[in-house]
Amino acid sequence: MPQNAAPPSEMTFIESTGAGGPEVLRPARMAVPQPGPDEVLVKVAAAGINRPDVLQRTGSYPPPPGASDVLGLEVAGTIVAVGEGVAETRLGERVCALVHSGGYAEYCLAADPLCLPVPQGFSMLEAAALPETFFTVWTNVFERGRLKAGETVLIHGGSSGIGTTAIQLAKVKGAHVIVTVGSADKALACKELGADHAIDYKTEDFVERVKTITEKKGVDLILCMVGGSYIQRNFKALAVEGRLVQIAFLGGAKAEVDFTLLMIKRLTFTGSTLRPRSVAQKAAIAEALRAEVWPLLEHGSIRPVISTVLPLAEAGKAHALMEESRHIGKIMLAVAADATG
Repeated sequence: MPQNAAPPSEMTFIESTGAGGPEVLRPARMAVPQPGPDEVLVKVAAAGINRPDVLQRTGSYPPPPGASDVLGLEVAGTIVAVGEGVAETRLGERVCALVHSGGYAEYCLAADPLCLPVPQGFSMLEAAALPETFFTVWTNVFERGRLKAGETVLIHGGSSGIGTTAIQLAKVKGAHVIVTVGSADKALACKELGADHAIDYKTEDFVERVKTITEKKGVDLILCMVGGSYIQRNFKALAVEGRLVQIAFLGGAKAEVDFTLLMIKRLTFTGSTLRPRSVAQKAAIAEALRAEVWPLLEHGSIRPVISTVLPLAEAGKAHALMEESRHIGKIMLAVAADATG
């Protein structure tokens, strides 16, 4: 399709036939959505797979009110239509975007302020791997977590998309990085990205290893997506004035916790979710990324780690791979033939 040609009336998307396993995802056809005020329509070249997509597929993480129920939180592609309030000069721009939903499709709506330029030298596939993880890591590690140069951070799930992003950003900002992983190959991959220490949570007690590594001081910050029994153990692994930032509860949202250490160590226990935030709040994160992170991407200081690329029609297989948790980095969907260009 020529750069500024009107989009077609219909598109292929991935339909969820009901809450369930990866088999509920299948290609289907629907009308191409029309951009509303302050929105753009992106012809999608590539889309990312994320844990919240899996939760939505199983029925435990519904999209925000008014948002499409089509899965997908991040895309990269070309702007082919604009809504009221958006300059027509944006037509034809190559962008990557954080979206409420709708990414598993040939066309996707995005809020104009949440569309960032594809970094120079990046393919569409690489650009699509950026929004969800980089927005999440930046706001939680550097804004809520207040990580500073010289501090030590413990990143649980170091080989995940979030983990591989957090390792690189923390290192380039001058932090000492410890990660937890579930295998030797994941440990090696994390160290190659810059992690100073990798702890195998299946065979080692991360609290005791942290004590050894830090000479009993503890870590200044923990980024945790596990929750459950890890909450109490995280308190033990933190240094005085340490911060625990919770971004998911893969190990359960409920736990019996003795909060005495919270007071004795003067800890901060916080957390956040990205999807329910307003466009204005996310736009502030986007501007911080544009200023602080995009130059690093274009310089080659950091790079998204892509584990597997599958065609849009195989979204179900991509979800199965996500649930197996053997991947290192991001699992991606190539939606258009030029995704790698």
